[in-house]
Amino acid sequence: MKLIDKYILKHFIQNFFFGLFCFILIFILVDLFENLDKFIDKSLSITSVIQYYIYFIPDIVKLISPVGMLLASLFTISRFINFSELTAMKSAGIGIVRYLVPIMTFGIIVTGFSIYFDGWIVPKTNQLKYNFERNYLGKNSIPNIIQNIYLEDKSNRNIVINSYDKKLQRCFNVSIQIFNTDTLTKLDKRFDIREMDWDSSKSEWKLLNVYKRSFSNLADEKINYYAEIFVSQLDDLKKINIDPQQIINKQLKPEELVLSDFREFIDRLEISGQEVAKEEVDYYSIISFPFANLVTIIFGVSISSNRRKGGAALHFGVSIIVSFLYLGFVKISQVFGDNGDLNPIITAWLANVIFLAISLLNFYRLNRT
Repeated sequence: MKLIDKYILKHFIQNFFFGLFCFILIFILVDLFENLDKFIDKSLSITSVIQYYIYFIPDIVKLISPVGMLLASLFTISRFINFSELTAMKSAGIGIVRYLVPIMTFGIIVTGFSIYFDGWIVPKTNQLKYNFERNYLGKNSIPNIIQNIYLEDKSNRNIVINSYDKKLQRCFNVSIQIFNTDTLTKLDKRFDIREMDWDSSKSEWKLLNVYKRSFSNLADEKINYYAEIFVSQLDDLKKINIDPQQIINKQLKPEELVLSDFREFIDRLEISGQEVAKEEVDYYSIISFPFANLVTIIFGVSISSNRRKGGAALHFGVSIIVSFLYLGFVKISQVFGDNGDLNPIITAWLANVIFLAISLLNFYRLNRT
């Protein structure tokens, strides 16, 4: 690495971590003032409050790292302009693209780490944070007894569970309805199950007090009774694409699932015939969002390299506005993706593509002047 690269990178990294520190502090202070009365009402110790915000910090870093990259790009290049270092670099034949190389290299490293960080570390700390809120603040709680669960196991098979005991891994008063595959309106069979227990050794449901009702075309009803039987022993079922973890996962927020578990959760929903557009958008957004680090670097360098666009204060204001526009555009596009109007992959990457195009266009205009 050349001396000039080390020099550029040194200032960029310093500005990046300083920006992260400031934003983390702001986020924590705002949240602390918002929840201070709840902490006091629950008589939480200072240690517990500190523990809560330790769990919260990774999620903050995930959200603000692109903003930190944008501000670091802004202030690094602005410093070079203010001290005429940029002019000296250009006189030595070093163009914009050349001094962007060390910054982009750092950005690529951060982006690669962020994919792992956002996909695996943040969900685990989010789970700790939400568990803290469930245990101490009474927020986002998952009851031990979950009522009225409706699941579409297949396109022609519905499962209605009156209640589920999380600790015992046991379902009560279950109805499995199998419809005719041709019409999906005619009920062919129905299983009324008093109790459904999860056998962890076999990874299978054991059914107790089962009434199987079969309906013929002549509206005749045939009833079979089973005192105890496993799902695999019933020819009409063989397998249920639902397990206790999936029932719990339906109660969790998507940001609590690590990327691999989230993908598995989506696949199971898809197998069961359920609509997964929203989950797909969330999944691909976790992958695409870290690449905003690279987009904001290019955007920040392009606008801060042009003297005619104003000083550092104006650059700072423009950068903050751009950050809010980017996040706002992401949220708006997600609405269309959740409704199925846009492909989930396109929805997740649309903001990055559009803002990258704007950045490259700005670079092109800058090089022509």
